[in-house]
Amino acid sequence: MAQLTQEMKEMIATQQCFLATVSKEGVPNNAPKRSTRVFNDETLMFSEGTAGNTYKNILDGSRIAVAVVNREILDGYRFLGTPKVLTEGEIYEKSAEMSQKAGMPKPKAVVLIHIDEIHSLKPGPMAGKKIG
Repeated sequence: MAQLTQEMKEMIATQQCFLATVSKEGVPNNAPKRSTRVFNDETLMFSEGTAGNTYKNILDGSRIAVAVVNREILDGYRFLGTPKVLTEGEIYEKSAEMSQKAGMPKPKAVVLIHIDEIHSLKPGPMAGKKIG
């Protein structure tokens, strides 16, 4: 089971994350999701506000990749995972409250991403290699 390190958690909290999915037809999609955050040591989450291509692809069964990099220190990670969509319940309601307090509309859904693999995006011999 892949687990986040403290360094990974800090990078996710301070840098822009980009999420990638694929449609049923095989068309790739990537999008910045500034609401991406750590849920627990094995799970990321984000609030889905637009219900656009990322959300449609997830509903159609796409797995998800999350990339985050810090250009200042030339380091980064790619997290491959399995999404779970929440449109009600305690986790959804808490996330919706956070969104609204930040001046954002109530999300259409909250997506939990169980991390299956972690890859390095640091330049050099470990670039792209599985590390977790």
